[in-house]
Amino acid sequence: MESALLLAIEQGNTNTLFAIHDGADWIAQWRVATEASRTADEYAAWLYQLMAMRGLDFAAIDDCIISSVVPQSLFNLRKLSQRYFNKTPYVIGENAHLGIAVRIDKPKEAGADRLVNAVGGHIAYEGPLLIIDSGTATTFDVVASDGGYEGGAIAPGVNLSLQALHAAAAKLPRIAIERPAHYIGKETVSAMQSGIFWGYIGLIEHLIAGIQAEYGQKMTVIATGGVASLFEGATDRIDYFDHDLTLRGLLEVYRRTLAA
Repeated sequence: MESALLLAIEQGNTNTLFAIHDGADWIAQWRVATEASRTADEYAAWLYQLMAMRGLDFAAIDDCIISSVVPQSLFNLRKLSQRYFNKTPYVIGENAHLGIAVRIDKPKEAGADRLVNAVGGHIAYEGPLLIIDSGTATTFDVVASDGGYEGGAIAPGVNLSLQALHAAAAKLPRIAIERPAHYIGKETVSAMQSGIFWGYIGLIEHLIAGIQAEYGQKMTVIATGGVASLFEGATDRIDYFDHDLTLRGLLEVYRRTLAA
């Protein structure tokens, strides 16, 4: 392609998203299971084939930005960018410019994904914000009206809770999470789904109420993440479901880094 392309890599504990922006739009997105031992060469072989199917070429990648919460994988993601795109990547928490204050006791402990979400939320919604990211863990993050990151809460993700229930209780099967029709289950699977789903809604609503009361201001509540759509229509405490929030934040951090 003639236009320069940005490769954005957003790595969570369960999945890693590779997305390509052409300066105007996100033109391609792919997900792969996160494996800490996956090498740069393995990433390249997988990505090369997917890009070729879309008529894209490694040579057109002009820059790379990485957000990762898996330190063991970061070395190989850097190598992917350096070896195959001949680019030193911008990495959240290292050489990328967030452009926001991080107002917690130990700023270096703030997860890259939580900071990127704060940026993505701030440029799209009026603050203050409460951003709920549902993935391997479910995070609740407070973003001030000026975009500053002010901390939050971390809970086990809904699928992690299901896995723990199955692993610890010999008679409970492994099931997929879905919204049950009733609170009262009539057999094991529906009882498990009710407890996990409605219990999780209770967790979300209680933390939203507690965080808002403690913060002392009305907050816009935004949900994002891999399983956020599961809760759409199940609670009125969430104002917006925004599945592009993290990518929006990564793109904005990239632009701020270039401008810094």
